Amino acid sequence: MPRPLRIQYDDAYYHVMNRGKGRKTIFPDEDYYKAFLTSVAEAHHRFSLEVIAYHLMGHRYHLFVKTPRGNIDRCMRHINGVYTQR
Repeated sequence: MPRPLRIQYDDAYYHVMNRGKGRKTIFPDEDYYKAFLTSVAEAHHRFSLEVIAYHLMGHRYHLFVKTPRGNIDRCMRHINGVYTQR
């Protein structure tokens, strides 16, 4: 069963977090942190995502963001998808 659709608003604030399956490491070294932050920067330029704060740990991340265009789904799909491909 798919999860319910996320309600999205213009100028909304979101606390987004994700972690590795089984709490496995998703950022093994500094290059992975840089690749993730590059994906976040791309989402900023492409989708106008505003990053208020972030916290990256070896096995998870937290983002506090604002979406001027009500497009958190597109932003997170880009960040997670592109980081995984890198």
